[in-house]
Amino acid sequence: MKHLFTGFNLIGAIALLALTVGCANTQHTENLLSAAGFRTIAANTPQRQEHLKTLPPDRVTVAQRHGKTYYVYADPAHNQIYVGNQSQYQRYQQLRQANKQAQESLETAQLNSMSAQYADMWGLGLGDYLPD
Repeated sequence: MKHLFTGFNLIGAIALLALTVGCANTQHTENLLSAAGFRTIAANTPQRQEHLKTLPPDRVTVAQRHGKTYYVYADPAHNQIYVGNQSQYQRYQQLRQANKQAQESLETAQLNSMSAQYADMWGLGLGDYLPD
């Protein structure tokens, strides 16, 4: 019976993690944009607020202004946008890739840990899989 509760606890933890990751993803993106040098500009005028509504939320888009290319991330939840240039966008992509690799390494380590835990729980050891 204890093993059944352990399984339910694991399912509950995974569901909670999925919910947290979804909510934290936007904040994480904003942190990466800031770290890459993007500026935040508040939608503090009626004109800016109207323009913010026209931008796709929580996505980086390309904008041209006076012959220059800018990268814009609309954050309607905080009533602001993030604006960066080509080099800042490249830095954002590098940070995002490095973070993705770190996250994958963490997930692999967690899966390996869980595998060992379940092997112990079921009385399986590495010796059970090796020929005599």
